[in-house]
Amino acid sequence: MSDSTAVASSAPAASNGWMSRRGYTWRETGLAFGFLAPSLIVFVAFFYAPFFKLLNWGRFKAVKGGQSYTDAGLQQYRDVLTGKDFTDGLWHSVQFVLWTVPFGLLFGTLLAVAAHRRLRGIKVFQAIFSSTLASSVAVSSVIFFFLLNPVVGAIKGWDPIASPRWSIFAAALPSIWQNLGLAFVIVLAGLQAIPDEVIEASMLDGYSPFRRLIKITLPLISPVLLFLFVILVIFGFQAFAQIEIITRGGPAGSSETLVFKIFQETQNYGKGAVMSVGLFLITLVVTFLQFAILERRVHYGDS
Repeated sequence: MSDSTAVASSAPAASNGWMSRRGYTWRETGLAFGFLAPSLIVFVAFFYAPFFKLLNWGRFKAVKGGQSYTDAGLQQYRDVLTGKDFTDGLWHSVQFVLWTVPFGLLFGTLLAVAAHRRLRGIKVFQAIFSSTLASSVAVSSVIFFFLLNPVVGAIKGWDPIASPRWSIFAAALPSIWQNLGLAFVIVLAGLQAIPDEVIEASMLDGYSPFRRLIKITLPLISPVLLFLFVILVIFGFQAFAQIEIITRGGPAGSSETLVFKIFQETQNYGKGAVMSVGLFLITLVVTFLQFAILERRVHYGDS
């Protein structure tokens, strides 16, 4: 009797619980859309509407030096996306990402691990390591522009800005500098969220500091590392100010990233629109692949 009473009394709680599978009423659905409405309006007005307008602009090809335009249709997309300007800009953007993401993420993570200690004065070092975020991209780019000057810079006689081989690296240095601070702050926050009991248990099990880092710490902060990796790749593909201030796309176009080439198409907005759509789709695909491939190695709590 008591068992049946317990089951009966628990049934309403189960049916009204958070995980219940009952259908939602019209009032609940309307309330949910009401909460979503402000963000949906912003997305439609400032993202979706301009994007579809951009798709339409991509059909038009400039003639007579940009004085008039003709409707080229989808042929404009084929010509631009397979053209040398787009492929060269994409390759330079990929080079920029390959310089900025690994170095910024690696050094920022190592500094965060080193600074995650209970030592006197460690807060001072944490403030110093995170100070790279205090300056804007423009300010950091100007600083590195002078540091790389072959006359008054840090290394006399070496001019990477004028070298086709090193120009992308020169433009990437401000981003590496800022990515380091961003990675340091976010990874340090992830390290501080690891329970002390977990670290103490690994120490009792005889784990060395290096083994504890590989087997315990990095898996627990893997969601943080995935987030950082994704946003740093996106930031890398969007880079513009560094190129404009340090190299201006030179020498001989060796550092013209895709965004920089889009900026140059001010007299041919149809071509610039196609490049923008191509960059958006590439960034979208790369982001999807990052989640599809890397998320399998991410450890989420008890999962």
